[in-house]
Amino acid sequence: MSSADPHPHGPDVLLGAADIRQLAATLGVRPTKQRGQNFVIDANTVRRIVRTADVRPDDVVVEVGPGLGSLTLALLEAADRVIAVEIDDVLAAALPGTVAARLPERADRFALVHTDAMHVAELPGPPPTALVANLPYNVAVPVLLHMLATFPTIDRTLVMVQSEVADRLAARPGSKVYGVPSVKAAWYAEVKRAGAIGRNVFWPAPNVDSGLVSLVRRTEPLPTTATKEQVFAVVDAAFAQRRKTLRAALAGWAGSAAAAETVLVAAGISPQARGEALDVEQFAAIAEARQKIQGAGV
Repeated sequence: MSSADPHPHGPDVLLGAADIRQLAATLGVRPTKQRGQNFVIDANTVRRIVRTADVRPDDVVVEVGPGLGSLTLALLEAADRVIAVEIDDVLAAALPGTVAARLPERADRFALVHTDAMHVAELPGPPPTALVANLPYNVAVPVLLHMLATFPTIDRTLVMVQSEVADRLAARPGSKVYGVPSVKAAWYAEVKRAGAIGRNVFWPAPNVDSGLVSLVRRTEPLPTTATKEQVFAVVDAAFAQRRKTLRAALAGWAGSAAAAETVLVAAGISPQARGEALDVEQFAAIAEARQKIQGAGV
């Protein structure tokens, strides 16, 4: 953006379709399927995401996969500071320049971490309070769970993901799409669908619809003596063979079908139930029952 621009801090702070394509051409960037890159080219959509995410002036927002910076700029206008995590070399190198050109007065509130989000263990500056991201479709669930586990200060999350992933994350027990992501997300947060996003706001337009998922972290952790790892092991085992009863599905995890039945009965859960019928508290009860039985040497 040139200094002659008549509205340096007006509506065109944000990137439109022409800006995105021009930036991409300048950088020689072609969105890759391998990294699940679909850039948002609609400023209204970006503003809607920031609004839905309830970004506040004192928030420290972490953004995963900022791409060319469409959402980054909108977040930076609304939050106290933004930390963007980007794996792509070219995009990571270009983003600070885009921020400096479009929002120079906020540039010192922006930090870039050039790495794979799955390997992020710490972030610069104050601890993040919110996660807002257009997550690459192919790694959305593992990245989301990693960030929630690694940064307990993240209180509110809003992610844009493939529509069916959004359905899975927000699914309730008994739903056909309820599964491992649903239970693990519920371990951390109250999860719900927060809207749909059309295909035409992306470049390139994906061949799937997108959805917004809101996750508000539990104010109190689940009341259980079992660890997260112990509970997640039960969840993984239960859904690895989701058509089987829990007595059969948890046989390998418990040591035998009979041992699984003993644990389930102790947890107050029918051995004939299936994993898709249980909520996260019940999975925690199973892990806890096993700990007690092992502790008692039964």
